[in-house]
Amino acid sequence: MIAFWILAPVMVVCALGILVVRKAVHCALLLAVVMISLAVLYAVQDAPFLFAVQIIVYTGAILMLFLFVLMLVGVDASDSLVETIRGQRAVAAAMGLAFLVLLTLGVAQVSVGVDQGLEQANEGGNVPAIARVLFTRYVLAFEVTSALLITAALGAMVLAHRERLTPKPNQADWAAQRMRDFAERGTHLGPLPPPGTFARHNAVDTPALLPDGSTAPGSVPRALAARGTVRTAPAHEIDVISHEIGADAPVGPMGGLPAPPAEGPVQSDEWPGSVRPLPDGSEPEGHPVKGNKVSGLFHEPGGRWYAQTRAEVWFDSADSAEAAGFTRAGSRSGTTTKED
Repeated sequence: MIAFWILAPVMVVCALGILVVRKAVHCALLLAVVMISLAVLYAVQDAPFLFAVQIIVYTGAILMLFLFVLMLVGVDASDSLVETIRGQRAVAAAMGLAFLVLLTLGVAQVSVGVDQGLEQANEGGNVPAIARVLFTRYVLAFEVTSALLITAALGAMVLAHRERLTPKPNQADWAAQRMRDFAERGTHLGPLPPPGTFARHNAVDTPALLPDGSTAPGSVPRALAARGTVRTAPAHEIDVISHEIGADAPVGPMGGLPAPPAEGPVQSDEWPGSVRPLPDGSEPEGHPVKGNKVSGLFHEPGGRWYAQTRAEVWFDSADSAEAAGFTRAGSRSGTTTKED
């Protein structure tokens, strides 16, 4: 009795709170308090099985699933006060009054007998007693409830399933569609060039350049093109890569094109006494000193790293290399020697 008089007011207050609170998450939490209090009353009445089911199934599984969905999806707290169906309030009031009359008649016909306790009801154990009553006296209600639950599960599957109107395309279908687009509209077949190809910048708003110097139209997102925020070549010093101006472009890893083919050494326009590398990479006649533009070093024959160094420019002497701004390999302070 003590547990009842403590938990009953708590359950009533929380049940009324479910009706008056505005947020659905608060309703779910108040309902959890009601269910836990009911489970405690089951435990007090010597019904351990119902206590465990109430905690594990109703509170721990079903209600927490509701709470998870509410917090994940979210529910708008604003309610519409517009009555979409006319007369629904009058019908709801009439049904509520009829239910109240039916409940009153049912309670009035209850006859209070002699209290026999729970020893006879739980004879042989609480779980066997519940199973015996459930599958003998209430077996029809049990089967009907099972059928309703199965029907609800099947209905949820049918409503959630979306019928595909067209067959799912595979890789061959996508390839055939791309060929049709190319034949009908001239759509580019290959992959789009990435931003900044053949340019000094690789930002997403920098267009790629084709070998003739024009910009590739598909190399920048269409949203940036619509906003007008695509960078232009003159404003950002993009190298125009073209075979027509290939002779003036830098050669090697820092440039855009390899050296043009030639029968012999080609005089370099960058520094006096320098020539460009031969197509086969061999040493030009009369220019034995190797220059590397990336490191800014030059290597003389017989040096430690002479054979491994890739020459981007050849000089006729060490003086010409020093005059061009290159540094002798191994002479920089704080670096490892390369000539010893």
